[in-house]
Amino acid sequence: MVNFKPTVFAEGELVYTDGGFLAEYAWLLVVLPFVAALVITFVGKYLPLKGAEVALATIGIIFLYSVALMYLHITSGVVNEFFINVGSIGGFDIEFGWVVDGLSIMMYFVVGTVALLVFIYATNYMEGEIRYTFFFTSLTLFAGSMLVLVSSPTLIQILIGWELVGVCSYLLIGHYWEKKDNSSAAMKAFITNKIADVGLMIGIIILALNTGTLRISEILYQSTHDYEKLSTVAFAAAVLLFIGAMGKSAQFPLHVWLPDAMAGPTPVSALMHAATMVTAGVYLLARMFPFYKAMAPDALDIVMLFGVITLLAAGLIAVVQDDLKKVLAYSTVSQLGYMVAAIGSGAYTAALFHLWTHAFFKALLFLGAGSVIHAVHSNSMLEMGGLRKVMPKTFVTFIIGTVALAGLPPFAGFFSKDEILASFNHEGETTFFFIAVLGAFITAFYMTRAVSLTFLGEYRGHGHPHESHNLMTTPLLALSVFAIASGWVNIPGVYTGFTDWVTTRKNKIVEYHPESFDLFALSSGLLAGLLGISLGYYLYQLQGSAETGDEKIKIQPIWSVLENKYYLDHFYFRYVIDPVKINISKGVDKFNTNVIDRVVNGFGQVASLMGSVVYNNLDQNGIDKLLNMSSAGTDNFGGKVKLIQTGKTQQYLMLFLGGVVTISLLILFII
Repeated sequence: MVNFKPTVFAEGELVYTDGGFLAEYAWLLVVLPFVAALVITFVGKYLPLKGAEVALATIGIIFLYSVALMYLHITSGVVNEFFINVGSIGGFDIEFGWVVDGLSIMMYFVVGTVALLVFIYATNYMEGEIRYTFFFTSLTLFAGSMLVLVSSPTLIQILIGWELVGVCSYLLIGHYWEKKDNSSAAMKAFITNKIADVGLMIGIIILALNTGTLRISEILYQSTHDYEKLSTVAFAAAVLLFIGAMGKSAQFPLHVWLPDAMAGPTPVSALMHAATMVTAGVYLLARMFPFYKAMAPDALDIVMLFGVITLLAAGLIAVVQDDLKKVLAYSTVSQLGYMVAAIGSGAYTAALFHLWTHAFFKALLFLGAGSVIHAVHSNSMLEMGGLRKVMPKTFVTFIIGTVALAGLPPFAGFFSKDEILASFNHEGETTFFFIAVLGAFITAFYMTRAVSLTFLGEYRGHGHPHESHNLMTTPLLALSVFAIASGWVNIPGVYTGFTDWVTTRKNKIVEYHPESFDLFALSSGLLAGLLGISLGYYLYQLQGSAETGDEKIKIQPIWSVLENKYYLDHFYFRYVIDPVKINISKGVDKFNTNVIDRVVNGFGQVASLMGSVVYNNLDQNGIDKLLNMSSAGTDNFGGKVKLIQTGKTQQYLMLFLGGVVTISLLILFII
């Protein structure tokens, strides 16, 4: 059964508009990628582009549909959700469906836009690579899985999308599974996320048992109307949900999987770091924000603490990386820290605004990095340099992405990062505010370092690099437009459309929205960005070369600590993984020796004893004797019968006539 209108939204709590057929048929956004994946799997290799055309057509439709929904929402403020009841378990209705509101539409647009450009890019980047058709199957499923997640009206559907995204990331990170490092990176990502997912699952169970529903809208309604039963477990459930979000959105100390995920092809990295997977945790926290704000405000303090730690810790590691993709990976972790910290401070629309802008300029940076790697056949910035001369389109677009990430006006990152800083300042979080400003300085510094090592100076690699194919540079140009202009949809005091798009609940949840620029926050963030760029350019260009720049900032033992990523991987292997492996292996060996082997041997002995008894008594003294007696009797009888077989016809006739006479007399006698 499909319900076409929410049943629990009180008057004034949501601005409800049904959205017409566009909202009603938004399920196509979710279903199409899975249908396309099946088509690519079974017939893709027989098509001219080996299945890539099916993937492109599907994502193109999703993009156009998301644009139509975005226009509908901007003009009419559509808020609707649809449910299909597929049964019940333990008193809970199991429902699937789709949500059409500001938050989900924004995510549809981000996934559709970034995925379309990444898919176009990948058709050329992956040309000639192994398992080309399977790659597009997995990439299509990846985008589809994220759409399942962001369209979810129920917690059970969020969990399904959550796990599907994890499985697809495993397939894509380990695409080149022939190399052990790649398969290990895929396994690391999968296991780390599974550990965090335990928290999400338990949190969902707690919420379901105490609210009597799996519908997110009903849980949020109860949250904002002070349901007593929910309030007693709210803090525990909120923390557990956040643990799940920490895994997907790579928050310290569960961030360790994300940099290793660079083992996957660059289009995967771009899609994963911009529009799918890593934004899932931020999306979950934003979707459940009314619950956090109304029922578990103390949990938001924990969220903010881990977000701030992540934004600083990951930014510092990015400074010492030589692998271009890993610089961007740690940058992603740091920017996710900004988003999570913003939600923790209560500014969830600021977090979503940064998710929006970050998706475009980070996709641009990753695809730009892929263009460079495709040209020089190396990830190491030590083997690059001087590429601005031979790759002008890649260079210009990479600069645009860098400036947007550094937060300089009028680029997109300036407006979203400024709103986060303004929120910290407004809430009186002075310490966290200055840590975030320091993070902005570090961001500008490591990106200037990356640009210097990659594009400036002289070429240090091998061969003759050249500009990438138009199929790769065109998406870069398109993303450059978004990296510049996507921040213009939320300018305090000028136009705040983005805030209106994603704010659908008009209830007790009060959130700070700056009505004008916070000049202190703005000047602090801007100054930090300019200082970071200036210092980076000074160290790596004016006062030396790209090769000698690192020597000026190597302060031991800090540099070694950062190079070893705070020794977290060493800690996990030494004190978690290896002990578990050793103890489990010992336990399994003991269980095998003392339990399974004894049981098996015992059964063998019993079977042997029973076989001996059966053989001696039943077989030898029973069956064999019976068969021997039967055989002897048959032989004796046959010997006697043989005597009458003389071969003389006269005797046979006499016996026949005698038999006839005897039978006749018997019949006559009886009658």
